Amino acid sequence: MDSGTVRAYKAVENLYHRYLTGIILRTVMTRGAADATELVFRLFRRQQQATLLPGLKKLGLDGLPDAVACAQYHYLSNYLGDVGVQYGYESDRKAWVRYPPPRWIWDGTAICGIPTTVSQAMMRGWHSHNGVTLGNPRLGFVCTMQTTDGQPGLEGYFYEYDHDLAPEERLRFAPEEESPEFDLGAMPTLDDTDWPEDRVRKALRNYAMQYVRNLLPEMVTLFGPEAAADLGRTTGRLIGMQYYAETAALLDIQDRDVAGFGAYMVALGHGHGDAMRADVSGDEVVVRQHSWRLMRDTDPISPSVFDALNGLWEGALSVHDRFLSSEVTKRLDRGNECFEWHIRRRPSRRDDPAVRPSSV
Repeated sequence: MDSGTVRAYKAVENLYHRYLTGIILRTVMTRGAADATELVFRLFRRQQQATLLPGLKKLGLDGLPDAVACAQYHYLSNYLGDVGVQYGYESDRKAWVRYPPPRWIWDGTAICGIPTTVSQAMMRGWHSHNGVTLGNPRLGFVCTMQTTDGQPGLEGYFYEYDHDLAPEERLRFAPEEESPEFDLGAMPTLDDTDWPEDRVRKALRNYAMQYVRNLLPEMVTLFGPEAAADLGRTTGRLIGMQYYAETAALLDIQDRDVAGFGAYMVALGHGHGDAMRADVSGDEVVVRQHSWRLMRDTDPISPSVFDALNGLWEGALSVHDRFLSSEVTKRLDRGNECFEWHIRRRPSRRDDPAVRPSSV
């Protein structure tokens, strides 16, 4: 894999990771903890149903006892996603998983804005449902520690009981318990032959993209198309602005003209795995995207999903050159052959005679 592709994967990974965290934080701020909790529950249940069974098979874990397989799955899948995580075996019916700080999903200072109920929703959505998905009604998850409570990590264990569990018994909280000290040298490993560097880099990108792929449709279902588009677009603009410099550096974008932003979008498209091109004519660039890998095989797709995502490019453009504007003239999600953006220089508001300087 060439270095340009590696950097493009990293730029996409960074942007989508922060977009995910940003949407959850902004939901907490604008809609409250209850809506954020429900959104995270739906997101992680959707992730769980889409990835657990194929993931167990892909990682070679589907022949292990259920509690052990689940704990190793969460260790190895997060390990591939470059997320700090630990695993501990106690018995075929009890196996630990621990996510020490720094937490990947609540990046940096974002962890200070996450209510405990949102952290709990992640486990209700995923960990507690593994037994149901595996057809084992005796398998549950016991949480013994949460980072959002000020404790040094999120941890717990998968446990196979002697009886079938009622829905409310599948997730239990036991803060009086504590995990053993893990032998970090004895963590499960993956065969480097099966997982070469280029496959791992692609997995990192896919990890972040999968969350956004599942998050946006759940926002539309939960909040409605208009509110979801507004929430996603506003968050996208903020994240696009905050992370433009970092992603542009990864993509080696140096020119701050229309051609430079066309090159930025095409490089990100390459990082997504999409077919894109940019055609420059004078002081305008037309960018066309002929595939949409992020939402591939997702049907139907609400137009609000693109409206939400487009905020990322609007935010990035405003930092690339705040005097440039973008107009979307074609959309794949509305039956056109491509997405098409026209990026050109806009008139300065200072040149508008209707705008007068404010008096002091």
